[in-house]
Amino acid sequence: MILLAIDTSAIASAAILRWHGDEREASVLAEFATEDTKSHAEVLAPAIRALLAEQDLTGAAVDRIVVGVGPGPFTGLRSGIATARALAFAWGTPLAGLMSLDAIAWDVLAGTPAQADSVRSTSTLGAPDGQRPAPPSSDFLVATDARRREVYWARYTAAGALADGPHVAYPDALPALPVYGSGAGIYGEKLAEAGAAVVPGFERAQPTAASLGHAAVERLARGEALLDTAPKYLRESDAQVPGPRKKAL
Repeated sequence: MILLAIDTSAIASAAILRWHGDEREASVLAEFATEDTKSHAEVLAPAIRALLAEQDLTGAAVDRIVVGVGPGPFTGLRSGIATARALAFAWGTPLAGLMSLDAIAWDVLAGTPAQADSVRSTSTLGAPDGQRPAPPSSDFLVATDARRREVYWARYTAAGALADGPHVAYPDALPALPVYGSGAGIYGEKLAEAGAAVVPGFERAQPTAASLGHAAVERLARGEALLDTAPKYLRESDAQVPGPRKKAL
């Protein structure tokens, strides 16, 4: 089975994975990620086209599409979800969503911080065990930058199950637990004031499509349902419908 994963909750990323439906693991055939947060709509579709061409695949070969539904900013998040919906409609392919923070939670359990330092994202799956961050032994938090001096965050059990969230809040309002993700790197001092501990190696980790695909595969293999593609904005839009014009006297 060929799975196309897309996430634009923070960075723009896409990945093609091969998965045998009776297994809990998938192999990444090709992936793309960029830290540029201002060109999601421009780079995503050409990147997906390039990934398919690289693997000599067409849209008809994609058996399932999974898209990250946030939380994330309006513009970036809409780009990924709109692209996923358009491709699913054009190809007649089943489409489902997954919370983007689950991608980092998967990285945490795998001990593979996703940095997305370049257009081609890299993984530490092949690194010696001594160089991988130790897996969590208790509940932990995943936090990404929500701007406005806030973070998007969720709480997970040591086994990676979602325990609470997602939420948007100021960093000093988070529980006193280990924190993974770019939000921890940006607001480390505020988190420390709240008693939360920033986990080394994950200070720049962002949700990536490859990790989102792995998280989706693991959930599907356990017989669990994925989400729909409704975006998790967690904030009201800054755009407001203009009120009626005042009558001139």
